[in-house]
Amino acid sequence: MNKLRNIILLLAVAIITTACGYKVTYNLSGGSIPPEAQTFSVAYFPNNAPMVAPTLSNALTEGLRDKFSRQTRLQQVEEGGDFAFEGEITNYASTTASVSSGDYALQNRLTITVKVNFQNAVDQTLSFSNKTFSSYADYDSSQLLIDVQDQLIEDIVEDLVNDIYMAAAGNW
Repeated sequence: MNKLRNIILLLAVAIITTACGYKVTYNLSGGSIPPEAQTFSVAYFPNNAPMVAPTLSNALTEGLRDKFSRQTRLQQVEEGGDFAFEGEITNYASTTASVSSGDYALQNRLTITVKVNFQNAVDQTLSFSNKTFSSYADYDSSQLLIDVQDQLIEDIVEDLVNDIYMAAAGNW
């Protein structure tokens, strides 16, 4: 009796899900990509911040390319993809994050801000221009930024890439 009930339930779910006329592909990464979208492109993100880290532009650009290559079925093209990204790094700054009771810095904070333009050729209403994304990581004030910046950049870029991905592909 349980088998028959499970079969009927499975058939009902199959009929209901195939009856829907609009199809959007969902994946486990939390994104939704319309089936009409086939390609993506990511232009180089120049570092136009007053303070510059030499590896940051490449890390951000490659991180975004890698995210879409690994977590979507979209094929990367040089330019003009169905999902097209371009932008710039607008801020790279280290500031004091917390202070002791004796006014000594305990933690510093590295903040990175990027401005992104996203063109969705399949559905222009989902495109955005000059959208700002910002993320930060704290580090001990006894450390020099130059000594910890590679790991901080890796962590911050991962957060930024995830935020940009969700803004572009997570519109459900």
